[in-house]
Amino acid sequence: MGFNLMAHLSYRVRILLLFTVCLTVVGWATSNYFVDAIQEIPKARDFMTNFIKATDRVKEETRKEKTPVKKAEPEDCPSTSPYLRGQSKLVFKPDLTLEEVQAENPKVHQGRYHPEECKALQRVAILIPHRNREKHLMYLLEHLHPFLQRQQMDYGIFVIHQAGSKKFNRARLMNVGYLEALKEENWDCFIFHDVDLVPEHDFNLYKCEDQPKHLVVGRNNTGYRLRYKGYFGGVTALTREQFFKVNGFSNNYWGWGGEDDDLRLRVELHRMRIIRPLPEVGKYTMIFHTRDRGNEVNIERMKLLHQVSRVWRTDGLTSCSYKLLSVKHNPLYINITVDFWSDP
Repeated sequence: MGFNLMAHLSYRVRILLLFTVCLTVVGWATSNYFVDAIQEIPKARDFMTNFIKATDRVKEETRKEKTPVKKAEPEDCPSTSPYLRGQSKLVFKPDLTLEEVQAENPKVHQGRYHPEECKALQRVAILIPHRNREKHLMYLLEHLHPFLQRQQMDYGIFVIHQAGSKKFNRARLMNVGYLEALKEENWDCFIFHDVDLVPEHDFNLYKCEDQPKHLVVGRNNTGYRLRYKGYFGGVTALTREQFFKVNGFSNNYWGWGGEDDDLRLRVELHRMRIIRPLPEVGKYTMIFHTRDRGNEVNIERMKLLHQVSRVWRTDGLTSCSYKLLSVKHNPLYINITVDFWSDP
């Protein structure tokens, strides 16, 4: 019995020793794990800090990409363009096509152009009355587009075509051009331009001044002299306000002659004075042509001129009637086709 007691005690001691060894091993392993974990905490903290910074940078870059970038407003164009060349030798190729003219002016879109490098000082509408002068129109467009671009103009070219067989009415077509062009843009300046006159000198600026401006000082078929004192035809420039103030052109000049003198009288009645460029600058080439059928000399013109002071308020923009047939945006110009249903 004594032996059994000793054996039982020895067994319990062995179990206790084994349990103690196990606890020691587990304690040692656990302590090493926590020591290693504690040593790794700074590394984990650094990793998370760098991760958060990288995430913030990505968010900031994404925000910047989504935020629209405002383009800097271009500066005003200089009063004298650096691209001007002065006098040009004009050449009119007999086999010229509109496709060639279009290829030479790739920055003109639907008859409109504006300089990219600066903000033009004025928005200018060129109004060209037209009927049966396709070749003349092509020659004018060939020279006028680069001429205006060298002047750094923000411009649009409007060709106002008179349909039908009634007598040609240049003045009423000009009124139509003014009224229709203003539906597209609030133009600052209007250039009233015959289709057969081509400017030779690009210092002859196609912009408006504080007084109405007559641009054709001389042309080749008059020896580059003014046709007569008071001549105000061919190419003229008036601001939107100036033209409105005189009530535009008269609508009653059917056939050739008189309407430009009528406009001069309206300008003078409003105590405005006509200005012109220097003679060596205001030079034009007139493309030769014979008198058009339907544009015979207006034998009533002198009678109408004597009535200007009496009728200018009621005869002009305020009474301009027409039937608008179409407005077509061609690559090089805006074509406005109208019909006048009443004869003179």
